[in-house]
Amino acid sequence: MPTKLSSAQVERYARDGFLSPVAALTPDEAADCRGKLDAFERAVGGPLTAPGIDEPYRSRTHVLLAWVHGLVSHPAILDAVSDLIGPDILVYASTWFIKEPESPAIAAWHQDATYFGLRPHVHVTAWLALTDATADNGCMEFLPGSYRRGQLPHRAGVVAASVNRAGQAVTLEVDDAPAVHAPLRAGEFSLHHTLCLHRSQPNRSAGRRVGLAISYIPTSAQHVGVKHKMPAMLVRGVDTYGHFKPDPAPKADFDDAARAAYKRSYEGYKASYAEQVELEAR
Repeated sequence: MPTKLSSAQVERYARDGFLSPVAALTPDEAADCRGKLDAFERAVGGPLTAPGIDEPYRSRTHVLLAWVHGLVSHPAILDAVSDLIGPDILVYASTWFIKEPESPAIAAWHQDATYFGLRPHVHVTAWLALTDATADNGCMEFLPGSYRRGQLPHRAGVVAASVNRAGQAVTLEVDDAPAVHAPLRAGEFSLHHTLCLHRSQPNRSAGRRVGLAISYIPTSAQHVGVKHKMPAMLVRGVDTYGHFKPDPAPKADFDDAARAAYKRSYEGYKASYAEQVELEAR
């Protein structure tokens, strides 16, 4: 029996390939995290959306900042994820998805699986909102049942103002008539399958839209990269497989050990991602 999700929610995820919303943080806890994010951005010299700062500080901050590690290992999120992929869980990646006020930034229709290089396709993403995410400010949209189509061809570098670094989009024509908006209140999260087609529209509001996407995989999953053994962090259960280099949890924000671990982790992730983009383009 599921522990966090109801049987109906598990069945809905199996049918649609996504589930939203699910509760995690209280409004006050979400506000506290926004304050910590503001402080982090001041420490690194500006917003994570700014050129030069988004590389590298937009990704994998769960290895650098103890409070972000607290988010990726939050019991409410892990309980829900374990209902979908089992009790032994790794964080493969985390990425900040921030849209500034009146921002043209979008995500075109795409699948997370395309450039992650994970097999089998059991990766699930939790998208945690730290501000309200609405249709007006560019919340996520999903195509129900689209994950059953399997891995679709993508092309990188074709989307202007993309919130995804590769600027990717699926190359096939997509009928978006069945698309479902997935608005979230600050502190809630959605879950989606790695092959579920999703996108987001520009932020047409006067407020900032802030979310953290967390990629979870069972410890049995493998990375198919030929050049790089990817790092990942165990956040629940045990890892008896050893398919990934272990990322240590940070003991304190920005301390020397966390900085060193973060540098190694980010460089490994960046190299692997570039390899997958190159392989997909062939």
